[in-house]
Amino acid sequence: MKRLENAFDVASFRQMGHEMIDMLADQLGDNLERRKERVITWMEPEAAWEKWQSDWNNRSETGTMDFFREVLQDSIALSHPRYMGHQINPPAPVAALAGLMSDFLNNGMGVYEMGVVSTTLERLVIHLFLPYFGWEHSGGGFLTSGGTLANLTALLAARAHKAPGDIWKNGTGEQLALMVSEEAHYCVDRAARIMGWGAQGIIKIPSDARHGMQTDLLEEYLDRAKASGIRVIAIVGSACTTSTGTYDDLEAIGHFARKHDLWFHVDGAHGASAVLSKKYQYLAKGISMADSIAMDFHKTLLSPALTTGLFFRDGKQRFGTFVQQADYLFEKQEEDWYNMAKQTLECTKLMMSLKVYSICRTLGFDTLEEYIDRVFDQTRHLAALIDGRPGWELKQDPDCNIVCFRMTGEGDDNELNEFVRKATIQHGKFYLVRTILRGTYWLRCTLTNPFTTDQDMLDMLGELESYRNQRQA
Repeated sequence: MKRLENAFDVASFRQMGHEMIDMLADQLGDNLERRKERVITWMEPEAAWEKWQSDWNNRSETGTMDFFREVLQDSIALSHPRYMGHQINPPAPVAALAGLMSDFLNNGMGVYEMGVVSTTLERLVIHLFLPYFGWEHSGGGFLTSGGTLANLTALLAARAHKAPGDIWKNGTGEQLALMVSEEAHYCVDRAARIMGWGAQGIIKIPSDARHGMQTDLLEEYLDRAKASGIRVIAIVGSACTTSTGTYDDLEAIGHFARKHDLWFHVDGAHGASAVLSKKYQYLAKGISMADSIAMDFHKTLLSPALTTGLFFRDGKQRFGTFVQQADYLFEKQEEDWYNMAKQTLECTKLMMSLKVYSICRTLGFDTLEEYIDRVFDQTRHLAALIDGRPGWELKQDPDCNIVCFRMTGEGDDNELNEFVRKATIQHGKFYLVRTILRGTYWLRCTLTNPFTTDQDMLDMLGELESYRNQRQA
């Protein structure tokens, strides 16, 4: 028992907790003031593997806080204004503290009695956001672990409500399918295959020059599916696409879905949050026509990952997706909002509502709107800095906080852009990513740090140009 007593020692926990908060606060201050030069400490995979093997082999020679410092040093610094990489925001400190409390309490949420606080707060969080989608009186939903799981759950709900018979018990004997843009996130394709629909189960609609769905082709592609004996039951609109941040025409998709009695799901993992901004809500016009919406709180709403909301226009529709007998969990088999395992794939579900509610309660929706406006505005500034700059090409004016661009004019431009990005990552002062669009290599920035300035962006472009010059020398 001595080892277990030491593991739960209150004084040790208190001391390490104080040290941990001080360490994280110092890093946050160093990042925001740019006293910390590196955004990423790059190591090749094998070198990282050897380092942490060595840590394990020599663990008796260093303390726990030494380990935590190494983790902090080697991890990407999302709170640094020169982080311009993947679609994940720096978490608000209050939400990180809520995450610490959530991990410490470790209350599951499959049944109400295990998660009285977090289950109730989850319902409150959903109801706080429903008015922004125009569903204040009829809607419902829940939080789940990431956009991939939210999109799968929404499409399972579509199958439950639009396909004939009791699929949950008996399966389906016909070929079902969904329609989606060719630029949609790969998890939509994955969801169709998980449901057993195969390659025929996902009908990809070509995208236009801006990589948005060509909605004028929807009737044609639906007719083709019917002629092939395929029953389309759902259509997915992107708000926005992952590669370019382009919003599909949700209003046109919504009218098409209503005309043909299709379930309309919006994959708004990244961009549905635009509804919170009076300035940018036009991007999501038509979203209220959807039957379901997925929205990540960890992309543009200051929450730690993974925290995703799945919202339903008709709140009752979330109960038909999973219908099972589990007498050891549920006293009653009827619909109720407070037993989450009846609605979600997760049973021992994380207390993610604490993170979101702490943001809403402490910072308020005005802060979230200010954040969205700031990062969307700054991305437009970056696009303006690139557009017309000698030796650069802007892919398109950005819709949200994602922008694609590339260097041009020197032989194999794909090879050049790959070279300068790799050099940037290895040096570590900036972090940006890339995407391939129709065979062309593009540099890609997602501005998620509200403290990124025009000077940071100019310095980033200058650094990329310096690597091009080094390559030419």
